[in-house]
Amino acid sequence: MDTSILSELSKPGTLRIGVNLGNILLVTGKSANGGPEGISPDMGAEIARRLGVDVEYVTFATPGEVADAVTEDAWDIALIAVEPKRAEKITFCKAYVEIEATYLVPEGSPLQTVEDVDKPGVNVAVSARAAYDLYLSRTLKYAELHRAEGLPGAFKLFQEEKLDALAGLVPALKENAVNMPGSRVLDGKYTSVQQAIGTKPENKALYTFLQDYLTEVCASGFVQELIDKHGVTGKLAVVKS
Repeated sequence: MDTSILSELSKPGTLRIGVNLGNILLVTGKSANGGPEGISPDMGAEIARRLGVDVEYVTFATPGEVADAVTEDAWDIALIAVEPKRAEKITFCKAYVEIEATYLVPEGSPLQTVEDVDKPGVNVAVSARAAYDLYLSRTLKYAELHRAEGLPGAFKLFQEEKLDALAGLVPALKENAVNMPGSRVLDGKYTSVQQAIGTKPENKALYTFLQDYLTEVCASGFVQELIDKHGVTGKLAVVKS
């Protein structure tokens, strides 16, 4: 193993992995010792195995908290969505999976397409600082965003305030729709959120290693195996290019 990679780890002999517990597709449960389980933890564990170091999961409730922690040297790598605002402080490698994002609308809503949502007077609930919140903050011209903490908080806000739409990832919105009779998930998407691995900008050797790792595991079928293993088949798409 290239010693320059290991020298970039802040805690010798240990890879500290920043994990967003708020992504229910990438973190699907807890192990017997309370650690996170899912695609993100498994991806990180495999990186540590190849580096020949121990694993330490550093967990956060939201992706925004994961991103903020880079300035505190809280992790060596983080598994969160690629987003331009985050990339100002984090160096992202290629994406390994992507998830389509759209809207949930209540029963009787006149909104029929994704494009219909961006109109004056339309109020949209969203999980604060999620990748799709950051995307919509840049791109919406007329609709107003109303933020809550996490996906459950945004869904609660959507219901209690009787807002016009709930922005989110398609698989999660479909689950929300089950708990809101008459609601509809709009066809199409306003973006695809790409999940990637980021590191600190100064970790040049680690970044190169991660790029090679991701190219390999996306092409070999390893990422798809993790998707199947954790029961999210059909909800995530592997990014192979």
